[in-house]
Amino acid sequence: MHVDDPLEDFQPRSITFDGVTKTVHVAGEGPAVIVMPEMPGISPHVARFARWVRDAGFSVYMPSLFGRDGAVPTVAEGVATFRRACVSAEFRAFATHEPTPAVTWLRALAKLAHGERGGPGVGAIGMCFTGNFALMMMLEPSMLAPVVAQPSLPLDDLAAIATAGDGELVSIRRRLERDDLTVMAYRFEGDRFCTAQRFAAYAEALGDRFVARVLPDEAASRDCAPFFEHVVASPHSVLTAHLIDEAGQPTIAARDEVLAFLARRLGVRPAETRHESPDGTLGRA
Repeated sequence: MHVDDPLEDFQPRSITFDGVTKTVHVAGEGPAVIVMPEMPGISPHVARFARWVRDAGFSVYMPSLFGRDGAVPTVAEGVATFRRACVSAEFRAFATHEPTPAVTWLRALAKLAHGERGGPGVGAIGMCFTGNFALMMMLEPSMLAPVVAQPSLPLDDLAAIATAGDGELVSIRRRLERDDLTVMAYRFEGDRFCTAQRFAAYAEALGDRFVARVLPDEAASRDCAPFFEHVVASPHSVLTAHLIDEAGQPTIAARDEVLAFLARRLGVRPAETRHESPDGTLGRA
């Protein structure tokens, strides 16, 4: 996890929607799952998680949204990527009620992936900067399994949800209720960027369709890349940079719960659960 990942077991594809072209790294077979990178890009930890999804019986579509693909995030490069994304109109990092062009592109990717891979629908995992994107993608009918990991936008209001407006959230909740769907969500208790207030806002907007897991800070790995150690500077990335890949760890239990959730929603026979936390729980809601 401390050397750049060449991503050689993924097929890089150039995919264009509405004149915007992005590289999408594709691997696996089965129903499609969109694995979106966290800030500052597709790190070795993000790629490792995508491989776990692939090996659980899914086709992974991992779009390159920012940063250098496969790179271990250094402080200088990570901060530069973060600053560019913050001022980009594509992500609306400080906007609460404005359309996010990246989400429109990702909805189109979900539709394409469903057409290519079949099955009942598509899953999506958003993390950090892209965390709320998985929820916003629910306006695409093929989307069935959203996972929201430490959603960090908008950056200037820790108690808000980045959407195109309250009407969008109302439409998403109606869709969740109509189709009997849920949103899985994860954060660490002491996360500086995804706070208890933010999860409370999600719960208020989505009701019992929002299933929250809050992991204790001591469950986070301390063996992190420089960007996470010095810039993020708090437990944050449940499924990637702060995951401890050992039996009995709460982060491993969270990963396995995500894989089981995807399998259940997308009709894949779930892989045997690898590890569970000692008491069978994943933290506090």
